[in-house]
Amino acid sequence: MTTARVAGNVFDFSVSDVERAVAELDPEPIREHYVVVGRRRYPPKQVLAAMTRLDRADFTTHQARSILVRLGFGVHRRGHEVPRPRDPAMADWPHGGAEAAALAPYKGRFVAQDGLEVLYDSDSPYDVARWLRKNGLRARVWKVPATAEDAGSFNTW
Repeated sequence: MTTARVAGNVFDFSVSDVERAVAELDPEPIREHYVVVGRRRYPPKQVLAAMTRLDRADFTTHQARSILVRLGFGVHRRGHEVPRPRDPAMADWPHGGAEAAALAPYKGRFVAQDGLEVLYDSDSPYDVARWLRKNGLRARVWKVPATAEDAGSFNTW
């Protein structure tokens, strides 16, 4: 729990407040900063606006980021977070294993992917396409294999 003054109002925030605020919220495209809630990335101001019902012009990105960090959420800058492989054996994989590491949380889900970034994920390819269309974006849409068998790379020897 953290207490913060935003636009002259005092708010008490908790992790569950953040999770509740984004539960039914489609993330907007990331411009520069983002907060990770669950496995999705949201603009910090989108999250704080959803929690407080304030206009985004009433507070800064820095304020939103600060509150979310105090609650324990990972707040990052786009392009500055390079996923690292979990296993040194992945060092010879494409992108040094970074792509596999970035996609690991999305096993079995459809994703919109731009480079190594996952822009959006869903159980449905139609939801991913709808999100891309709504936000005027283009990206590779595909289903991340859940198992080696799904990927077609299962060896039986």
